[in-house]
Amino acid sequence: MHAREEGTIKFNIYALAVTSAILCGLVMLLVTIANFVCGSYGQQFLQTMSSVYPGYHATHSVVQVIVGTLYGAVEGLIGGAAFAWLYNWLHDQCAKLGF
Repeated sequence: MHAREEGTIKFNIYALAVTSAILCGLVMLLVTIANFVCGSYGQQFLQTMSSVYPGYHATHSVVQVIVGTLYGAVEGLIGGAAFAWLYNWLHDQCAKLGF
């Protein structure tokens, strides 16, 4: 977050997008690796993700670990940027209305 005017704080869209991409990609990486190593760990989560991410399958494969991680990072990037933009936009709208 950064101050644009005195008393107002807004999100840095780029910073939040990159941070979200790293976190979401890391979650997918850790869960897919744990599933790859331990067998059934996170299987329900990975099956849910396979229904959302085209081309990703909840199977024990190094390729699927990479695909899942990339999908998680892209999802985090888009979601983080959208959240920051929406927050900043709503902040501006409320400021115009005097809130």
